[in-house]
Order: sequence, then structure tokens, then C-alpha cells
Amino acid sequence: MKKRMMGLAAAAIFSVSALAGCATTDDRNANINPDAPVATEDAAEATTAATEDVQASEAATEETKAAEYTLLADGVLSVGCEVGYPPFEKFAEDGTTPVGFDIDIINEIADRLGLEVNIINTSFDGIFAGIGTNYDIVCSACTITPERQETMLFSAPYINNYQAVVLPADSDETIASFNDLDGKVVALQKGTTSDELIGDYESTGTIAVKIVASEKVTSCFTQLSNGEVDAVVADSTVADGFVATYPDKYRIAYLDEAEPESFGIAIGKDNEALQTAINEALAEMEADGTIDEIYEYWFGSAE
Repeated sequence: MKKRMMGLAAAAIFSVSALAGCATTDDRNANINPDAPVATEDAAEATTAATEDVQASEAATEETKAAEYTLLADGVLSVGCEVGYPPFEKFAEDGTTPVGFDIDIINEIADRLGLEVNIINTSFDGIFAGIGTNYDIVCSACTITPERQETMLFSAPYINNYQAVVLPADSDETIASFNDLDGKVVALQKGTTSDELIGDYESTGTIAVKIVASEKVTSCFTQLSNGEVDAVVADSTVADGFVATYPDKYRIAYLDEAEPESFGIAIGKDNEALQTAINEALAEMEADGTIDEIYEYWFGSAE
């Protein structure tokens, strides 16, 4: 599973290549005419002035680029997160410090943009409503969907994901599709794509299922281990973590590989400059291997 996901993570990120050429000293000297008149003092002054104008223009452009995107607080990137979705975001052993895959990703992006990070812990159900008022962006294992793109911008994808069905480890039941959840009690997290998916199955009458929606995905897995529900539907990236940590409690019974999802950073609809800046940082991180390093730390080696 981890070997497959590593490849998906790399595939989910776009790459940027730049080609630049410059003349050598010999090339430039080859174009000099030894019989040409020496430049006058006025010409030299004009050249110096032109160079200074170019330098001033470049400096102004860089200053303008830096000022194009808007933040709620100068020099600070405020980030909405549901800190309770391991391994993407969770609290460290001290109980107060957010850590995880998403936390490392956004800290690296902010560092490359010269910004401080302010993590704001909030419930995932309704998290997007706070963009632009409570925080600048949301980086919290957010699936990019056409519906969400109608009201917000997204960064380039930085990891792929699937929907998974998790059963108790000692269950020998076979799940070949979501249709096999018919008649079962299913736990899932509110406001997630898992919620939307199973909700659609239930509302259209495709299956008759009792949905137990929780604020935290951790509660879903606790309910499963306690026998309160028959199955959990969750992101495969999260399910992998729970199964790896508690192999005696959980197993992934079904993975919907026909419908891959991509996670991205959600940004305000009118903040295209911030989207561009984040995408440039992600492209650099993909090119220099930083994303792969962070992935390996939280999900395991591809080997």
C-alpha cells in the first residue's frame, strides 16, 4: 500500500522546467569589431542610466509581486486545520503542538515565502466558510472537487487518495463495492468526501444504510472497534495509518481505485496571487525532493 501511495504522491504533483541560454565570453568577443569607434562619455552615461533603470524596475517588480497576494495579518500565513486527522494533522505528545504531513507541507511553503505560520484548529464540517475571515487558507487533507472549485481556489495537488471501507480485523466479510454496505451501519466524518459519497448512495436509494457521522475521524474508528458500527468509510491515506498502527483492530476491506482523489490547499476565490505563490513553492518542493522526504517520513518509504 505504501509503495503504491508513494508513486501516487509523486504523480500527483506537477513539475516545472525552465531552460535558459547565455552567450560565453568567447561568443561575445567574437562579435566585437576592433575598428569600431570607442563609446563616448555620453553613451557610457546613458548605458549606466539604462542599467540602473532596469535594476530599479526589477526591484519594483519583485516588490509588487510580493505585495500582490493578501493576508489577514502581514507576514503571517493563517491556516485552517482540523488537528485530529492523522497522519495529516494531529497533536504532538505535548497535546498542543500540531504535527503531521500537512503541517510539514504548509510550514515548508511558508518558509519559502518568507512567512510565519499560524495554525487555527477548527472542525472540518464548515471549515471552508472561514477562508478569508478566520484564516487565509485551509490545508487539511482537502479533496479537490468541482463543487468546491465553484467557491474557492485550490493549489496544485500534492498527494492522491482513494475512498476506503474499513472493517474489524477479525471480520471475514468481503466488500467488493460500496453496494455491499447495504443494510449496514457506517461511520464517517462529517463534511468529508466520504460523507458526500455515502450520503449520495443513501439519498438516491442505491443502498439502505444507517450513517453515523462524527466530528472526528478518530471517533469513527473507536466506534468500529467498540462494535457500535459495522464499517468505516474514510480516506485511504488515513485508513492506512490506522491499520498500520492497529493491525489487530482494523483491516481495509475495499479500496475504490476507480475514483482517485487529489488533495490540494484551499484558497480564497479572489486571491489568485496567493494561489500562484503557493503553487510555485510546491513546484520547487517537488523538484528538489522535499515533498518526497515529507511523504516518506509520515507514510513510509517507497522501497
